[in-house]
Amino acid sequence: MKKTMIAAAVALGVASLSTQAMARDSIYIVGSSTVFPFSTAVAETFGRTTSFATPKVESTGSGGGLKLFCAGVGVDHPDITNASRRMKGSEFDTCQENGVKDITEVKIGFDGISIANSKAAGRYNLTLREIFLALAKDIPDGKGGFMANPNQTWHDVNPDFPSNKIEVLGPPPTSGTRDAFAELAMEGGCKTFPEIKALKKTDKSKYKAVCHGLREDGAYIEAGENDNLIVQKLIANHSALGIFGFSFLDQNGDKVQGSKIEGVEPTYDSISDGSYPISRSLYFYVKDAHVGTIPGIEEYIAEFTSEKAWGPEGYLADKGLIALPDAERASVAKSAKALTPMSKPE
Repeated sequence: MKKTMIAAAVALGVASLSTQAMARDSIYIVGSSTVFPFSTAVAETFGRTTSFATPKVESTGSGGGLKLFCAGVGVDHPDITNASRRMKGSEFDTCQENGVKDITEVKIGFDGISIANSKAAGRYNLTLREIFLALAKDIPDGKGGFMANPNQTWHDVNPDFPSNKIEVLGPPPTSGTRDAFAELAMEGGCKTFPEIKALKKTDKSKYKAVCHGLREDGAYIEAGENDNLIVQKLIANHSALGIFGFSFLDQNGDKVQGSKIEGVEPTYDSISDGSYPISRSLYFYVKDAHVGTIPGIEEYIAEFTSEKAWGPEGYLADKGLIALPDAERASVAKSAKALTPMSKPE
């Protein structure tokens, strides 16, 4: 009975979308704070160069955006969501349950996660192991078990580091940057301990809890989805570090500097060639049921996937987007134009 009621509600929503369209004549986009400046630049160019209204873009975080996107079909729900990580299988299932059946995935490029500080301070050269030892909630106790992280200063982590208090400003759990940082940086450092690596085979839940768990004692500070705010706080506090996407580092290179990770600086080239250890892919997702009803979605996709926008010399490169290789860019553009529905992510 419940499934029948949900199906009926979904069908009604799809059927009435066309009649409701006049209630919203512009594209509604939510999602990642990392993708936000790229999406905003495309939206502004799109609004300025076409007859369509400028899309509304909100920075809600990747997880928050996908939650809104997957909540249903109709003018009250977003048409597109940005994400600084790939959609999860559980999120895809939620979309399906709520009638968001056909979804087009558009991979737009790469981004690196920078761990930055003020240019007025010394630059850090961190290993993934040191990042884990500084920010993990629990670390190995050397006796086969775990203990609450006792490291209070960077000097505690590495005697060659300054005695600055560990104070790192970073994204909240709703952020794709947080997910990617946990997977690439924290888990990368976690796996350098043989006893934790072995735990993955015997207790995956415990392994993930240890490797992805961030401190809650004030050493890691959730700074919201506003990466510009983190930059401002780093300028004011020279002993603090901040975690955000490379694009924000690139845009504020006169004020902040990115730490080297495993000896590699976060740069366009090091992220593009994969040598920078903390890099990830960026996406946006399109609700196919809204195409043809909400004006301009196909045209917005065409603008975003045009060479003048996302190509190596495009205007998004000026904002820090690292372009996909030529062949992959052509393949993604073709799929996006055809609105090819994605399969459930693994």
